[in-house]
Amino acid sequence: MYFSGSLLTTEEPPGREGCAVVLGQKPRSAAQQRHSVTATVSKMAGADGDDSLYPIAVLIDELRNEDVQLRLNSIKKLSTIALALGVERTRTELLPFLTDTIYDEDEVLLALAEQLGNFTMLVGGPEYVHCLLPPLESLATVEETVVRDKAVESLRKISQEHSPVDLEVHFEPLVKRLASGDWFTSRTSACGLFSVCYPRVSSTVKAEIRQHFRTLCSDDTPMVRRAAASKLGEFAKVLEPEYVKSDIISLFTALASDEQDSVRLLAVEACVSIATLLPQEDLETLVMPTLRQAAEDKSWRVRYMVADKFSELQKAVGSEITKNDLVPAFQNLLKDCEAEVRAAAANKVKEFCENLPEDNREQIIMTHILPCVKELVSDTNQHVKSALASVIMGLSTILGKDNTIEHLLPLFLAQLKDECPEVRLNIISNLDCVNEVIGIRQLSQSLLPAIVELAEDAKWRVRLAIIEYMPLLAGQLGVEFFDEKLNTLCMAWLIDHVYAIREAATCNLMKLVEKFGAEWAQNTIVPKVLGMANDPNYLHRMTTLFCINALSEACGQEITTKQMLPVVLKMSNDQVANVRFNVAKSLQKIGPVLDSNALQTEVKPVLEKLATDSDMDVKYFAQEAISVLALA
Repeated sequence: MYFSGSLLTTEEPPGREGCAVVLGQKPRSAAQQRHSVTATVSKMAGADGDDSLYPIAVLIDELRNEDVQLRLNSIKKLSTIALALGVERTRTELLPFLTDTIYDEDEVLLALAEQLGNFTMLVGGPEYVHCLLPPLESLATVEETVVRDKAVESLRKISQEHSPVDLEVHFEPLVKRLASGDWFTSRTSACGLFSVCYPRVSSTVKAEIRQHFRTLCSDDTPMVRRAAASKLGEFAKVLEPEYVKSDIISLFTALASDEQDSVRLLAVEACVSIATLLPQEDLETLVMPTLRQAAEDKSWRVRYMVADKFSELQKAVGSEITKNDLVPAFQNLLKDCEAEVRAAAANKVKEFCENLPEDNREQIIMTHILPCVKELVSDTNQHVKSALASVIMGLSTILGKDNTIEHLLPLFLAQLKDECPEVRLNIISNLDCVNEVIGIRQLSQSLLPAIVELAEDAKWRVRLAIIEYMPLLAGQLGVEFFDEKLNTLCMAWLIDHVYAIREAATCNLMKLVEKFGAEWAQNTIVPKVLGMANDPNYLHRMTTLFCINALSEACGQEITTKQMLPVVLKMSNDQVANVRFNVAKSLQKIGPVLDSNALQTEVKPVLEKLATDSDMDVKYFAQEAISVLALA
């Protein structure tokens, strides 16, 4: 079979060595490469010498090039090569070649592992999908973790395309070979494949798979036990209920007591899946002893994992166990000696409280959780305080108005005065929760100093963050409070020395006008913005133009034509070219808002003048504006 034009034909031309020879050689120099491409094209094109096949020939030849980037490029276009070769030659020549060359750079192997997962139709469909197993098996044993993971991902994908018979004949033996491999790399890869083939094989093979998984859970190498622990929950989900109790629980207990904390913390993840599979009466005896042990583990990483998964564990074990066991455990995590654990637990406070049984939710929070929260508000670690500040406002909707005013409000006020900007910012960003319950006026006097401090913070990212919350605050505080206390602040951001702040402040004005209306803008914002047109700093003059661009649509035709347009036209005489070409861009932006008379009599003459400007950029943008506004 060879290429004739763009079609495959079964005739074989004289002297054809075929692609197997082309593919099967070692990497060569660039000079050899150029010579070989020509030879490859002539062989592939046959008697017609059709140059349309040249790109395919180049890709095939690049698979053997000594340049890593060229090989990577070719691997990423492997499907194109396979389409050109056809399904039979892809199976008999391309795949064996790829299998034999699994010695390449990691980035090439990663791309290959990804490509092979989408190759089913290119080898002839599900009937021949097993042909993809040899190269993927080799990739699943390499040293680089990301390559192995990608190979396992592709194997899991193509396993679904195997028929039950092919799964037992081809796929399951591969899993066994990986599971009993000499190197830990193959055994770690095997852990990710048990769950995808288990449901579709015979009971005899299922027993063998369970045995292999048990063996890997007690492997001598920690990396293998870690891989097994990470897949324990997933494997438990596909097992029959009787084997969850007889096999999985003992493996879970063993892994949760492993000498390596990296294994124990992964067992905590599995605990969520296992708990959902067991009836409520078995949880207390089979799961809770191990979970209690994990919550008090000597390693902070394990305790951190318990804190991080706490809401999921809470849902899995149910309300009764939550009341008796998880509430005390959560209290301990909130008081943990390690800041990372306290921060993870603090992050779950709102979610944990929401999921408590409604009949005694308020009593549990007030008696057990709130005292711990009060301590965390003055924690020595800023990450803990910041994590708490991001969720604490949510408690107000759970506890109601009276409890919020009496117990939570003092905590909010304390956090608004915190020395850490992130804490203050997190409180301000969640004000809408409190506004729903008690109204924001209760906080307004403490809010103002916190907002002003954040608005003037030395870190520009903090200033940027508070700008983004300004429309939300304005809507909650009302127009009078805003004009009195915050308007000056918003205008000051327009002349900040950081461009990102000036840009955000411009967007902020547009959102405020949308919230408060065009009349408010005309009286309060527009005069101040237009006053900046005479600023000695050209950057501030440009900010005027940016504001006009943003405000024109929200303010409407009348305000734009009568108040904004004259200022823009006057600025066309500015000495700085950057200002002049931004005038052209502004006229293009506000043009659709103006009526045709203003465009013809006022805008067109100015753009025509700018189109003859000495500066190239000014000319370009003026001509573009004339074209877009159809003023030519």
